[in-house]
Amino acid sequence: MPRNSTGGEQIEDSTSIMRLRRELHRLRTSPSLRLGAHITTAIRKPWRAPLLILSLPFMMLMIGLELIGLKAQPKALQTNSAGRDLTKGNCVVMFPTNGVGFGHFTRMLALAKRMKQHDPSLEIIFFTTMPTLHLLKPYSIPAHHISGPKYFKGFESDEWNALLEEELTLCIETHKPSMFIFDGAFPYRGMLRAIQGRDVLKKIWMRRGMFRKGAKIPVDSIQHFDSIIRPGDAISESTQEIDHALEVLTSSPIVLLDQSDLLSREQARYRLGIPLDCRAVYVQLGAGQINDISSEIRMTLDALLRYDNLHVILGESMIGDRIDIEMPNLHIIRDYPNAQYFNGFDAVIQAGGYNSFHETRAFGLPALFYPNMETGMDDQLARCMVAEEEGWGFVIEERTQNSIRDGIGNLLAHAQNRNTSSQANGADELCRQLISQLEVVD
Repeated sequence: MPRNSTGGEQIEDSTSIMRLRRELHRLRTSPSLRLGAHITTAIRKPWRAPLLILSLPFMMLMIGLELIGLKAQPKALQTNSAGRDLTKGNCVVMFPTNGVGFGHFTRMLALAKRMKQHDPSLEIIFFTTMPTLHLLKPYSIPAHHISGPKYFKGFESDEWNALLEEELTLCIETHKPSMFIFDGAFPYRGMLRAIQGRDVLKKIWMRRGMFRKGAKIPVDSIQHFDSIIRPGDAISESTQEIDHALEVLTSSPIVLLDQSDLLSREQARYRLGIPLDCRAVYVQLGAGQINDISSEIRMTLDALLRYDNLHVILGESMIGDRIDIEMPNLHIIRDYPNAQYFNGFDAVIQAGGYNSFHETRAFGLPALFYPNMETGMDDQLARCMVAEEEGWGFVIEERTQNSIRDGIGNLLAHAQNRNTSSQANGADELCRQLISQLEVVD
């Protein structure tokens, strides 16, 4: 029986056609086909063959510069089909990438949480490489997930970016968002192709730190966006930024939870299974061989657990390996966000990452910091020194058995000092700015 041609089927056919066109465009602009076409042209026109000794290496150099982001790649195919991208709804698509931790994801969730509170009718869609999608359920946020390229066997970068382009294009054309927000240090080529040419879509890049000269950012990446969000930090930057001519939105540091979101001291301790009358220290130091007695994390645990009636709560990353150790008075938690338990702790020992530092600062926990001195552009030492200047933290630059023991002694001697910061939450500030920019077209 012949199938009736309906509007839905026409859209489906149009989507299939555009998918094939994108695939054809990727093939035509691929390095292998462009190089092959260059050689074939020389065969067809023999007078050009002697010039191959110069033209072929030059073309290979230009393509190489494209691949490392120093030269703009060929323009992406315009994919706005059947007028489907000419409308936009009360929807925002957020794309947090995942690094070694939850930084990008947490900043996006902090913003999404407040935007939904401000406008309950607003639809927030996450499109992410983070595997922890269940964390969005309490906020009623649906998600599209694509695994990072390292999880696909035999996938080259261009193949993964082609998959990303298709998945994100489908997401955008299905939900018709008014705004797209990306949080990541490096923009994926497939993402840029998917958002290119969508003039009705407000495209925003949330990125900590300035675009310094010589930074490894593809030269044609920034121009795909309309605005840059630069969340604040405890430290200020004096580095001169390249001229990108985009609107820059700034805010105070972003923190996911508010004071009202924290469990009470009793609730936190009951859930963690620690006595109400003990001293409790939260430890979150990231990577490290915990069974190596010379490692920073093991020396820290040994130094803490020498104290009577002291319990250690060790944070285990939800996207990391399981911690394999059993020690008296040691409790391992694999939860998110761990800051919800902060009222149950007397002090904290951690590295100097953006999210963990500003959470500790916002909720007034006495802290001992082990700044990572090899984080490139993220100056953890300078950030952690702010805690010493403000009088609520201590910093150990070189961690040895003696320096860790002394640092813990100082920390516990001041563990009763708790002073909540009065600084505004950048997520609230950005929420107001972005909500005012949302324009819905029926």
